Amino acid sequence: MVFEYILRQNGIDPAKDLEINQNIDFGSTAAAFSEDDSDFTVEFEPHATSLETGGKGHVVASLGTDSGYVPYTAFCAKQSYLKKNPETIQKFTNALQKGMNFVRAHSPKEIAEVIAPQFKETDLDTITAIVTRYYDQDTWKNNLVFEEESFELLQDILEDSGELKTRVPYKDLVTTTFAEKAKNF
Repeated sequence: MVFEYILRQNGIDPAKDLEINQNIDFGSTAAAFSEDDSDFTVEFEPHATSLETGGKGHVVASLGTDSGYVPYTAFCAKQSYLKKNPETIQKFTNALQKGMNFVRAHSPKEIAEVIAPQFKETDLDTITAIVTRYYDQDTWKNNLVFEEESFELLQDILEDSGELKTRVPYKDLVTTTFAEKAKNF
C-alpha cells in the first residue's frame, strides 16, 4: 500500500502504468526477483541488503524516506487496561524510549553489535549495513510520540488503497500521554 501510494503521489497509476505481481509469498519475493525478469522489487531487510551483497540487485529508493513517517509499529491497549495499569504502560513506554535513546547515542556498528544476537541467521557485517542504511535515512524518530501528521498519513495511505472507508479522529484513537512523559526519560 505504501509503495502504491508513493507511486500515485508521483503521477504513476499502479493499475495502468505498470504490472505489480502480488501473488508471491512475502518471504520469497527477493528470491523470485533474482530468478525472473522483474525490473524492481519491494523488500524489507535483510532481503534488500542480501540482493545487493549477492550482486543481484541495488537499493534504489527507500519507501520509508519517500513516504514520510508511516507508523509501522504501534502498541495498542484497551482503555480499561490503560486506566487500571498506567504504571505498567509507562514503564513499558520508558523502556522503548530508552532503546530509542540508545540508537540516537550510538553508532550503527555499536547498535548492530548489540542487536546481533536477535538475528542469528544474519552476519554482523550485514546487520551493520542495514543499521547504517536506516541510520543514514533517519528511519528512527527521536521519541515515541505518534503525531497526528503520521496518523493522517497512515489513513491517507489506507484510504488511497481502498482499505479505509471511514476516517477516525486522531483524538479518538491515539493517546500520547505515556510517550510524552517518556520523552524526558
